[in-house]
Amino acid sequence: MAASEVGMLSLDELAERVESDTLDTVLVAFPDLYGRLVGKRLDARFFLEKVATSGTHACNYLLTVDMEMEPVSGYRFANWDQGYGDFLLVPDLSSLRVASWLERSAVVICDVVDENSGNLVSVAPRSLLRRQAERAAAMGYQALAGSELEYYVLDTSYQDAQRRGYLGLAASGDYIEDYQFLPGTREESLHGEARRQLKRSGIPVEGTKGEWGLGQHEINVRYTDILAMADRHALLKMCYKDLAGKLGKSVTFMAKYAEEQAGSSCHLHLSLWNEDGANAFHGDQAMGSARCSEAFGWFLGGWISRVPDFMPFYAPTVNAYKRFRAGSWAPTRLAWSVDNRTASFRVVGYEKSLRIECRLAGADVNPYLLMAASLASGLDGIAQRMEPPPLFEGDAYAAEDVASLPSNLSQAVEQFENSMFVRETLGDEVVEHYAHFYRTEEAAFQQSVTDWERRRYFERI
Repeated sequence: MAASEVGMLSLDELAERVESDTLDTVLVAFPDLYGRLVGKRLDARFFLEKVATSGTHACNYLLTVDMEMEPVSGYRFANWDQGYGDFLLVPDLSSLRVASWLERSAVVICDVVDENSGNLVSVAPRSLLRRQAERAAAMGYQALAGSELEYYVLDTSYQDAQRRGYLGLAASGDYIEDYQFLPGTREESLHGEARRQLKRSGIPVEGTKGEWGLGQHEINVRYTDILAMADRHALLKMCYKDLAGKLGKSVTFMAKYAEEQAGSSCHLHLSLWNEDGANAFHGDQAMGSARCSEAFGWFLGGWISRVPDFMPFYAPTVNAYKRFRAGSWAPTRLAWSVDNRTASFRVVGYEKSLRIECRLAGADVNPYLLMAASLASGLDGIAQRMEPPPLFEGDAYAAEDVASLPSNLSQAVEQFENSMFVRETLGDEVVEHYAHFYRTEEAAFQQSVTDWERRRYFERI
């Protein structure tokens, strides 16, 4: 059976390309706790003969490492006492696609499975999202999502940036280029190539545009099923970094790249669809200027109410919390509104296009965890019939009577770990695993000496 979308591959189509000697490598990938795609490059014939049906193995330490790939002690899931064994990578063949930006390559995203039980590994990010998508299906819904991702482009290669300690890097832009064509034209060697290669790789693109920081841009890809969207998001970042490297440039998805520049966001658009193909959010109830269903209001109410419990899944790094500043285009308070960019939740579209835009996450987010938290919270809102707070109008930055967000990773992790809702949703094993992961990340920062400290204290203390 042939794959229907441009860039997507069936096994038969992959075999044809292998036989014609136009493709010889398959990247077998899965997301780690940071949302990075990790895995193996396999010979395409071997993939077809063995791995496509039987899977392949990888070391389970990959779900317990830090940013530097060092194994971290204190995890129950995998540790030195247990010998760091294997888990099974099972290809999700619906994700098999050409990786057109790479030479003669395809890529497939895998689910992580315990070989002994045959069950999904509970702590794997894709497992968390898959389970919430299955929960939505059991309630009669399909979740569709789209992520808008911002990033900075620097006219320095990754290797040179590292040698320079990531200091004094030249931005690709000279002034704020939000929506302007001229400065964007200068960087079409990257942005245009990314649009073309993503489209050829089964990731249809809506467009790119300049953003509010020097050298900052945004890319929007077409919305799709929520699990497939998380895959697109992870592959998009991989593609951009690879293409930037070929041009001697670098791209950063840090939430707050520089003190004086705007943060980079990941705006998540989410809607539920009924089994008959209708948008379950559209209805006859008035919520501001939007016409919504009861399910819409309950989903929004649940989503907003559970943000503090799931905050590490929206803001997973120390750096992420530096993005939340008044007047910065990043939200600071838990308000919702209709088409208001100062609010955390923005209702946009109408009828079939009606959806909720969550503006909380930064570009550093793990898309699988973000989408799992968002969907779990909204579905619980429907199950509990949770009404949202009153519609907010005005400047949410100035609304002192509206709840603010957790101010740092430590505060967020504490609430995450103590939340009964999160434990009921994810299970104690998963909560313990991720709390340890985020605390390890924070400890790495607390033990470091920053450039700010040297500038402040070196001479004058």
